[in-house]
Amino acid sequence: MSLSDWTDWNQAAVARLKSHGIQNIDLSTFPSSSLAAVLVLLYEDAGQLRVLLTTRSKLLRTHAGQTALPGGRVDDTDKDLTHTAYREAHEEVGLPLDCPHIQTLCTFEPFLSLHRLLVTPVVALLTDNSILEGLTASEGEVSRIFSHPLEALLDPMIVKDDALAAFGSDDWFYENELHNTTDSLVPLLGNSPYRMHRFRSTASPVKGLTSDILVCVSSVIGLHPIISSQISIAQLAFDKQPTYERYAPGQPHGFREIIAIVQEQMPSNAKSA
Repeated sequence: MSLSDWTDWNQAAVARLKSHGIQNIDLSTFPSSSLAAVLVLLYEDAGQLRVLLTTRSKLLRTHAGQTALPGGRVDDTDKDLTHTAYREAHEEVGLPLDCPHIQTLCTFEPFLSLHRLLVTPVVALLTDNSILEGLTASEGEVSRIFSHPLEALLDPMIVKDDALAAFGSDDWFYENELHNTTDSLVPLLGNSPYRMHRFRSTASPVKGLTSDILVCVSSVIGLHPIISSQISIAQLAFDKQPTYERYAPGQPHGFREIIAIVQEQMPSNAKSA
């Protein structure tokens, strides 16, 4: 299937994402050890624009059993952050490198994780779904590969008739049927408020950094959770607003605003280092 075979709705969504372009953010002042990238791989299935997701292995030391986008830290051999995202996707799920059926659409400003990682989302398009059949979870790193409708990050009711994780199970033990939120204060951001979103899926819940990246565009948040911005990948693609309140009252958002808050919390000698 080529892009021209997609629905007009999804073609328009792709065009909006492509027009966003590659965001050339200068990260040269940050150590490479603090940089990471994730791949937001989109494809059409049964008329829906879906995003590829994974459930992290329960054997991992951090974020075990949580939903994630393929991705990770920058390696010295990576030529740029886009290369990082594709390399990590290849290592984690076997996504072929330099595939003619995959094209990069755009990138977004970095998101700040609770571990002070700056995570850059790289959005890509897959036009041959047979590639998905060859994906294999990396043993010890990924326990499950699944997908979720991108638009459901704006309107959770879209998945109400899907075969979702059982209510009350380890994958969905929240009292809400499809979408759960809690507000908390984030010490890393000077005890600023943050709203954690959790979305029920067919596998582990889409939450934290993953949900914020899919719901946010140019902001900084957490590899656990942490913050967001003005517009989301889903908002940009579908040109619509979320059906829920996205931010906690007083929640900061925007890459520069959040970096400024973090730097304000740093000791004066660290700022000048």
